Amino acid sequence: MQLLRSARWFLLALVVLLIPVSSHAGVFISVGFAPPALPVYVQPPCPEPGWMWTPGYWAYGDDGYYWVPGTWVPAPRPGLLWTPHYWGWENGHYIFHEGYWGPHVGYYGGVNYGFGYMGIGFAGGEWRGHDFHYNTAVVNVNRTVIHNTYVNTTIVNRTTIVNNNHVGFSGGPGGIHHDPAPEERVAEREQHVGRSSFQQQHETTARSDRNSFAKNNGGRPSNLAVARPLAANSHPAPAQQHTASHGSGAVAGRADTRTYNASHSNTATVQAHSASQPHAAPQPHAAPQQHPASQPHSAPQPHAAPQQHPAPQHQAPAPRQEEHQHGEHQHR
Repeated sequence: MQLLRSARWFLLALVVLLIPVSSHAGVFISVGFAPPALPVYVQPPCPEPGWMWTPGYWAYGDDGYYWVPGTWVPAPRPGLLWTPHYWGWENGHYIFHEGYWGPHVGYYGGVNYGFGYMGIGFAGGEWRGHDFHYNTAVVNVNRTVIHNTYVNTTIVNRTTIVNNNHVGFSGGPGGIHHDPAPEERVAEREQHVGRSSFQQQHETTARSDRNSFAKNNGGRPSNLAVARPLAANSHPAPAQQHTASHGSGAVAGRADTRTYNASHSNTATVQAHSASQPHAAPQPHAAPQQHPASQPHSAPQPHAAPQQHPAPQHQAPAPRQEEHQHGEHQHR
């Protein structure tokens, strides 16, 4: 009897070890139609040393796709780099893969977000000890505050995937087709850290803004990028911290899968499996699904090579943007 009990405990421990760490991370979302095209916007200057750029992206909620502005956030600790979220294609649906922090940038579908995230790896800078050095060939920094800079255009040319249509998803009809490179596969197997509290609150605040939803802005959000993470007016900015470690956000081993299937009746249904987080009942979706493969996107802008020092531009002030822009880079 004691031997049998010991064997059961051994098998239980083995199962726990075999479960991917990513299964404890967040909510994985599957949608029946493609996200809108990535909008073109100006990158605000980095406000503080050691802060990292996190590209804007389309997230999905009960009322459809909504835009989360690009922003600078403090790295959870020196040496960590951000791998962006991305939408991938699988079995007729668009799957949301969560981003993560790690010692190297992993696979993000080959989607060209600009500003260093040109489709493969990261060309916007590198850690040198405890200091992050910024590649001003592709990122915009406030040089009165930040002095660790350099220029490297070679890495930009080597890691850029042409994305003239600003497609925001990988695989499937009309998507970016880039298989993971060997170094990206290695990075996916490393120890990862989830989104920081800054990033979580930033997305939550974007979701609470009705103007951020594609059904209201036609895929052209007005608040595209901010220097600092958005914070709700009624809540103070979160303390710097990071969430528990998790994996790469691969589809396998996910703990909570929510599938939003848009139909011609303009409704969206949600299927949740082993849900670990509460989720509000879905509301009617305004835009019906026609054909995901050929759904029109907003008219793309020409995509130009990264500029080193374009002329200053100004845009409407975003919440918590606390300084004047001294120079701007634009993602075209």
